[in-house]
Amino acid sequence: MQDRQPALFIADSLGLDFLNSVATPVDTPVDWLATGDGLVAWLAQAGLVPASALRALAAQAPPGELDRIAEEARALREWFRAFVRRHMGRPLAPEAVAELAPLNAILARDEKFSQIAARPDSGARLELATMRRWRSAESLLLPIAEALARCVRDEDFANIRACEGRRCTLVFADHTRRRARRWCSMAMCGNRAKQAAHRDRLKSRR
Repeated sequence: MQDRQPALFIADSLGLDFLNSVATPVDTPVDWLATGDGLVAWLAQAGLVPASALRALAAQAPPGELDRIAEEARALREWFRAFVRRHMGRPLAPEAVAELAPLNAILARDEKFSQIAARPDSGARLELATMRRWRSAESLLLPIAEALARCVRDEDFANIRACEGRRCTLVFADHTRRRARRWCSMAMCGNRAKQAAHRDRLKSRR
C-alpha cells in the first residue's frame, strides 16, 4: 500500500516534513496520510508519538475513527501549506499570528503534565519530563500541531524554499551556510537535474 512506503524527512524542520507527507517521489503521487493506518505509520516514523500510545489508540479506536482523524490531519496540512506559501521567502511578520487561530485552537486541547523520571542516557541522574495523556485518537493531532508551532517559532520564513525540481512539490528549510540549497535532496531532484543538464549538453554538441 502507498502509505506503507517510507515517509520523507528531508525538510530540516518536522513541521515542513508534515507538509511533505504528500509528494511524488518518483512518478506516482503518494499521500502518507491517506488512511488512519497511514497516519499512525507516519507518526511512528516521525517519532512524535510513543509506540505504546500508538498501539493503545489503534486498539481502542472505534471503526473509522482513525480514518476520520487522518482526514482532519490532511485538512490541517493543507491549511498550514497555504500559510507557509503566503509567507515563505521573507521574515514572518508579527501580524501573522492573527492567521494562526486554527493552530492555536488545536494546541489548546492538549493535556500535558510533568513527572520526575530517570534519564536513560545518564545513569542515576533524574529529570523533569513532560508527558502527555493520550485519551483518544484526536490526541494524535496534538504533536503535529506542536511541530507546526515550532516551525512558526523557530524557522526564518525567509529561508523556507520550494524544491526547484520540475514536478516536485516538496518544501524545506534552507540551513546551509550560504543559503544555496536548491533541491529537496540530491538523491532525488538534484540528480535528475544533473542528468537533464547532461542530456541537454549532449544534444547541443550534436
